[in-house]
Amino acid sequence: MSYYMFFHGTLGSGKSTCAKKLAKLLDAKRIDLDAVLKKNKLDHQASNSACISAYNFIKGLDLVIPLAKELLEEGKIVIFDGCLYHQEVLEYLQEKLSFPNYVFTFKASLEVCIERDKNREKTIGKGVAEEVYKLVKNNNFGILIDNDKKSIEEAIKEIVCYLPKSE
Repeated sequence: MSYYMFFHGTLGSGKSTCAKKLAKLLDAKRIDLDAVLKKNKLDHQASNSACISAYNFIKGLDLVIPLAKELLEEGKIVIFDGCLYHQEVLEYLQEKLSFPNYVFTFKASLEVCIERDKNREKTIGKGVAEEVYKLVKNNNFGILIDNDKKSIEEAIKEIVCYLPKSE
C-alpha cells in the first residue's frame, strides 16, 4: 500500500533521524524538504519575518511532488521531512498528492533541541535553534510525537503503530 508521511518539528526534535531510519526500515523514499529549499535557493527568510515564506515552501514542494507522485503510483512509501512553519503548505501538499497520508509533529523541549544540535556534525547554533523553536513550537499538525525523552527506536516504534500493516 502506498502512502506518504510528513515529519515536521523544530530543529533537534529527531524528525530527520527518525525519517532516515524509518525510510530504511520501510524501504521508503525520504525527501528532505529543507535540503530541497537550500539547493534551490528558496531557504531565505521572508521580509519582516524570521521564517521561510509559504510561497517558497510551495515552490520547493512543486519541485518534488512529481517524483513523489510517481513513487506513490508505483506503490512506494514516501517520507517528507522538514521544518514547516505554515499549515497552508501542508494543505497544499495534501491537495496535490491525493494519497493516504500521515502527518507527524515531533515535539521536544528547547533545551533538548539545543543539546541535540550541539552533537551534530554540522551544528546550527543556539540562536537559530531558539528562533526556530519560537516559530514552530505551537504547530501541532497531525499526530504529535513527544520526543523529549524517547530514544529514536522508541519514537519509530510509536510512529509505526499509526501506519498501515504491510501486506
